[in-house]
Amino acid sequence: MFRRSFLKLVSAAGGGVFVSPVSATKSTLASNTSEIKKQAKEVFADLIVAGGGLGGCAAALAACRNGLRVVLTEETDWIGGQASQQGVPPDEHHWIETHGAPASYRDYRNRIRDYYRRNYPLTNEARNRENLNPGDGSVSRICHEPMVTVAVLTEMLMPYISSGKLTLLTEHKIMEADVTGDLINSLRASDLKNKKNVILTAPFFVDATECGDLLPLTGTEYVTGTESRSQTKELHAPEVGDPENHQAFTLCFAMDYQPGANNIIERPKDYDFWRSYVPEMDKPWAGRLLELHYSDPRTLQRKGLGFHPEGKTTDSLLNLWLYRRLLNKANFIPGSYSGDITLVNWPLNDYLLGNLIDVGENEFQKHLRGARNLNLSLFYWLQTEAPHPDGGQGWPGLRLRGDVMGTKDGMAKYPYIREARRIKAEFTVLEEHVGADNRRLVAGDMEGGKSAAFYDSVGIGYYHIDLHPSSRGNNYIDFNALPFQIPLGALLPHRMNNLLPASKNIGTTHITNGCYRLHPVEWSIGEAVGMLAAYAKRKKVPPRAVREREDLLDEFQLWIRKQGLETHWPDD
Repeated sequence: MFRRSFLKLVSAAGGGVFVSPVSATKSTLASNTSEIKKQAKEVFADLIVAGGGLGGCAAALAACRNGLRVVLTEETDWIGGQASQQGVPPDEHHWIETHGAPASYRDYRNRIRDYYRRNYPLTNEARNRENLNPGDGSVSRICHEPMVTVAVLTEMLMPYISSGKLTLLTEHKIMEADVTGDLINSLRASDLKNKKNVILTAPFFVDATECGDLLPLTGTEYVTGTESRSQTKELHAPEVGDPENHQAFTLCFAMDYQPGANNIIERPKDYDFWRSYVPEMDKPWAGRLLELHYSDPRTLQRKGLGFHPEGKTTDSLLNLWLYRRLLNKANFIPGSYSGDITLVNWPLNDYLLGNLIDVGENEFQKHLRGARNLNLSLFYWLQTEAPHPDGGQGWPGLRLRGDVMGTKDGMAKYPYIREARRIKAEFTVLEEHVGADNRRLVAGDMEGGKSAAFYDSVGIGYYHIDLHPSSRGNNYIDFNALPFQIPLGALLPHRMNNLLPASKNIGTTHITNGCYRLHPVEWSIGEAVGMLAAYAKRKKVPPRAVREREDLLDEFQLWIRKQGLETHWPDD
């Protein structure tokens, strides 16, 4: 029977929430299912991947590469997730050019550089730069425009699309699931343009959605929000857990600057509210949100920020214009661009008034509107009031760039989600496995600053544990992590047998999600999951058997390493 989001919430002791399905009346569901199937097209495949973000694309590529027929659905009209529809340049570690991610992820990065070399009027110096960074943003070694990720990922998928191995359904959202016991039989996808339905049937399903949307639809047990310290024994976990306490999401936007122009927008209707808004935190925020300062993520002390859209010095302060700059005009032949293009994903536009997880559609849209109004207020403030280093104020030449984001208003197509529903997994990654301070407490100095070694590792990654302010008033939680492994057990729901996560919905905690949520790690998770589905099909075993049987696990790890996945960090 198809299951909608009929949920029964069962509070876990002191923290996160576990969710189980509550069945609707059989007559209603049977009637609905019968009517839907009469009208719907049915598509069969070896693997259904819901969500076309980096994890979903990596899963589809890996599965197709290994002979599976795949259907990949995406709610928006752009694949690429946080790198495209959300607009965020890759957050990566400093070894990324040589190791610390699958070979296919580095191929994706190199293809981005090649795309610029083939199609853009680069200067000779930029064209010959081995590690070209189109935007020269300080946050990433490969800051680039979102639409380039869309083009590159489409290019990578095209051989499988043209051969019939891959069916790509953009602007399709999964609405219902047909589940029997511990197995998903099919999903119903709705075409958001013409409202027609497609029934997707396969032996394996991947949830690569940004929020973990398949988990409630399929009755898969999951956790949300913060766990308590008594639950996880994590050094930085709160004393009392809260399932509604999530990291802020951000609706990013793009802008450029036209010196001498007057592009000032109409004063936003909520401007007075946002102009005076001071975030209410457990540890105080340093003044109003719309000012050039914020709480230092490590110390929580007031920290100044700079802003100058012509890239000029802002003394010793971080110039926000350069932070996530997508395109540096200096990399292109003079006259090609009148100015740089930058992305606004700053402390000043993290949305703190509510979250998007396990809320109704009306609440979801209300918070999206709130985030858009915050952005417009921030943009208007930058145009009219933002202080200049030389004492002036306002930059009226700032211009929203909807064409860069693929939207009319310059906002991203989808909010940047930092925290999703997380499966109740066979194994959960805790702070004691990857957090530098917590690791020393449980492992001692003899570990030499290494993260926990997982016998079932299927990937590696690194980022510091970076938790943004939360919807329930926690200020930044930011501290050192260690280069870590991705355990297969964290990719296996403890009950469902043919559903696999491939985004921010794996078996982590609120704390450890802070270092497992970034671009290359999501890609690593997706590729491992796509290969796991292919291996399980070939061996005719459920995915969890690969972890349970030593012979299968050894063979699987060897197989994925041969295809470019790294399962261990170098000793040095």
